Amino acid sequence: MKKFAIILFAAALAASCKTVETEPGFLYVGVNLEGSSKAAMNETQLLSSAMVRIYYADFSGMVKEYRYGEMPEKIYLPANSYRVDVVAGEAAKENPRRANFEQISYKGSESFDINGGSDTHVVVEAGVSSAVTKVVFKNNVPANLKAGYTLTIGTDAQNSLVYNAENAGTPGFFLVSDLDEPSFSWRFEGEKAKTGVPVVKEGVISGIEPGKAYELTIKYTVREGDVDFNIYVDTELKPIDDIIIFEPVSTGLVASADYEIWAGHATVHADVDEGEFDDPSTIFFEYSTDGTNWQSKAANRVSEGTYDAVITGLTPSTTYSYRLVAGGAVQGDPMEFTTEDAPAVPNGSFEETSTSASGAYSEFYNASASDPNCRNPWWGSGNGATGVSGSADMGYVITVVDTSEKIDGKQSARLQSTWAVVKFAAGNLFTGSFGGLVGTTGGIVNFGRPFTARPTALRLWMKYSTGKINRIGSQPAGETVTKDDYDRARVQIALGVWTPKNYGGTKDSPVQVNTTNTNTFVNYNTDPATLAYGELVLTGNANNSHNVWKQYTIPIDWKDVITKPQYIIISCASSMFGDYFTGCDSAKLWMDKVEFLYE
Repeated sequence: MKKFAIILFAAALAASCKTVETEPGFLYVGVNLEGSSKAAMNETQLLSSAMVRIYYADFSGMVKEYRYGEMPEKIYLPANSYRVDVVAGEAAKENPRRANFEQISYKGSESFDINGGSDTHVVVEAGVSSAVTKVVFKNNVPANLKAGYTLTIGTDAQNSLVYNAENAGTPGFFLVSDLDEPSFSWRFEGEKAKTGVPVVKEGVISGIEPGKAYELTIKYTVREGDVDFNIYVDTELKPIDDIIIFEPVSTGLVASADYEIWAGHATVHADVDEGEFDDPSTIFFEYSTDGTNWQSKAANRVSEGTYDAVITGLTPSTTYSYRLVAGGAVQGDPMEFTTEDAPAVPNGSFEETSTSASGAYSEFYNASASDPNCRNPWWGSGNGATGVSGSADMGYVITVVDTSEKIDGKQSARLQSTWAVVKFAAGNLFTGSFGGLVGTTGGIVNFGRPFTARPTALRLWMKYSTGKINRIGSQPAGETVTKDDYDRARVQIALGVWTPKNYGGTKDSPVQVNTTNTNTFVNYNTDPATLAYGELVLTGNANNSHNVWKQYTIPIDWKDVITKPQYIIISCASSMFGDYFTGCDSAKLWMDKVEFLYE
């Protein structure tokens, strides 16, 4: 639950139309934040743009209206009965969108009285006021329909959202609270894959309620040799438990969310009564592992009354105490957090290898290794995809150990592209396993290994020797590859919550790619189950300048810091477009000392 806080302390001001005489007073406003918005706006934006409206309780009119970020420090109010409404998110915008994929809306209301000479404290809980939609296309839909199918849903033609294969699963937000009898109209459109026959179906979901989620599932079934189309609407409405609480500020620490505590850094929060501590330079955090040797970290003023700090340079798997200091004194009791684990890359220097499984080429694990993390396969390669068994000297094994080139230990991994009898094969190494051949034209690869830690970068040593592309099979959409272009090596790292059910792989390696079917290729930049991604591309040149050992660091961009990853994918290739059977058949990429950074 997110917490946003506004102090509404109001003292009575003599009303010109009243006979009761009261002392003048003020309405003081402060703010505290806990948690973060899961939609487009961050915490500060969501709160500062919220609309605060004060009405007479008898519905005779509005008294005051403010955008929170522009509210004055003091507001005069006469003695009377009032109601305060708070609207945040999309609904608080000057021209709110009735339908959008980016920003949810919140609304709350509370009554209060202003009495002569006394302060009034008001707490407002603002819950989700959007109606939320989610669309699920079952796997049998793309198997039976041509690409481009859509489901359009909305309150009317002008206020609708279009779902397709790319944005399925993305929540949609609709403003419906001011509609007399809100309902959703939906329309599915597509074409059958084999016949091209149009498929159209439409319907209405009545009785839409704000703060509820509506899930539509599209499924194809085969009955008596024909394909039957169905759409299912989840009739058990799901309340959205996401509340903004507007409440008073009291100086002290605010607990961090679990996702804010990483292996090497942590975000801490505090509320500060700026009426008492008005000098931000006197506000900071202290942290310690033993409760004695305290280190300080300057506080960042997020908004009025709200402070935080990102403490860096922390040790993984370590418990820290931290406290708030304001005005030269410790405020309240300290709190604790424990940093996450920081596991290393299994067999990151490729020292443990064995030929016991293949009988022909080295695989990067050893059942007899002293390190238990190296006893089972973690790294996989496409050696089996060449369709020809043999030694590295025969030119058909595309990933080998190299004892003459190394940075750490006795050997490195060499990824070498080649022409394997009838097709081009790129040297590759990845977390996962080779799943088998697809005739003589390709192979199946299961990507990923179980992994729940959150590294911030991948660091490794590489050396790359290549030339111009001399084998062209096909190329990705939007790319133009010619034999005048130099080949490129690529390293990708992704962390996510992929499932075998949705991505076709196995429990240990959930993402399955069939190199003969580009529809199975995953774009980690847009894939909804990918939480974080990093990439490095080395482009060859006339000087072959990458043909020296160099250390590279690949930052990992976390687009979702809230969800905990379940798997990690590291994919390395000596020819970037090897999946399209395109590249230079003499390209070689050496790799050594691969490690995670947790900063």
